[in-house]
Amino acid sequence: MGAIDLHARPSKDFEARLAETQKLLIRAASEFSPLKQASSLGAEDVVITHLINALELDIPVFVLETGALHQETLDLLARTQAHSRAPVEVYRPVQEAVVQFVAREGQDAMYRSIELRKSCCHIRKLEPLARALAGQKAWITGLRREQSAARADVPLVDVSEVRQNGRIKLNPLADWTWGDVWHYIGINQVDYNPLHDQFYPSIGCAPCTRAISLGEDFRAGRWWWESESAKECGLHVNKEEKAAA
Repeated sequence: MGAIDLHARPSKDFEARLAETQKLLIRAASEFSPLKQASSLGAEDVVITHLINALELDIPVFVLETGALHQETLDLLARTQAHSRAPVEVYRPVQEAVVQFVAREGQDAMYRSIELRKSCCHIRKLEPLARALAGQKAWITGLRREQSAARADVPLVDVSEVRQNGRIKLNPLADWTWGDVWHYIGINQVDYNPLHDQFYPSIGCAPCTRAISLGEDFRAGRWWWESESAKECGLHVNKEEKAAA
């Protein structure tokens, strides 16, 4: 059974959630420009990109190509660039920084400590993200409240970053369920990462992602050797909240 067969179970108010998401994306394109969608090419993000294209919105998409993605993710990236109405930009880490880090710490540094893993994330994700978002008033993510305890309070419109960098974060699928995501993919025949069919609900860099077993937490396959509280790369951690904790 594929991911659609396993998970496509819409909530009773799916149509209302879809309408709310469409309304937010239309509003975003008119009120928050310039803005971009950040896509990891996971299930949530391909839904958002499909909606942007279907609504013919002038919202570009960007992908962080970390240099450590699965081949399946790279193949989906190529297909998305070929078929998306919205432009799909690719941001890569500074190659010299990657080479120096690997030479100094080794290919498997991320397994040795949280600090080294976060250093790798900084080089491969956070620095390219800063370049991708330079000059933007807002960005769109695929965060959902259901994904983890750390994301349980994700709002549709997040203004917590405004004081830091002047940007609004929009989370149009915040209240969607996993079943809603896959129902949309199924009925609209949205192209998705085949790793989802192999029990990868959350897909990041290849060394830091594994399949999960029945009953495991949604994000159990990300940085599985670390404690639950550490399982973020920094892309969606509010620095002000972290300092106050």
